Amino acid sequence: MNPTLLQIKTVSTPNLGSLSFFEADHDIPFPIKRIYYIHGVAKNIQRGAHAHKQLKQLLFCPYGSVKIFMDDGHDKGDVVLDDPSKGLIITPCIWRDMLWLVENSVLCVAASDYYDEGDYIRDYNEFITWINR
Repeated sequence: MNPTLLQIKTVSTPNLGSLSFFEADHDIPFPIKRIYYIHGVAKNIQRGAHAHKQLKQLLFCPYGSVKIFMDDGHDKGDVVLDDPSKGLIITPCIWRDMLWLVENSVLCVAASDYYDEGDYIRDYNEFITWINR
């Protein structure tokens, strides 16, 4: 499994807060074609339950706390995104589930491609077959 934890560049100004940023093909190893975010989720709700065949993603949580469970069919791991300056790069063929640890947390995703339902694997047994082909 090769997800990468990314320290998102952050500039802090006393009494004025912080600005965090990342740049496609510079800070993350892919162009960004889509950005989306998930919000309004209650605490202890789990979402995800899928993998992607080709899509690369950067996940980050600008507000709250979300736990990301990952599985490449051989190894499993998890990361808590609870700091706006922390991101997680997930490559293709990683099964993921996301658990909201704090109500109303916001999970943002920068994706390497446009939405394509055909890129999703939504059944775990199909995922295992896909990676073992």
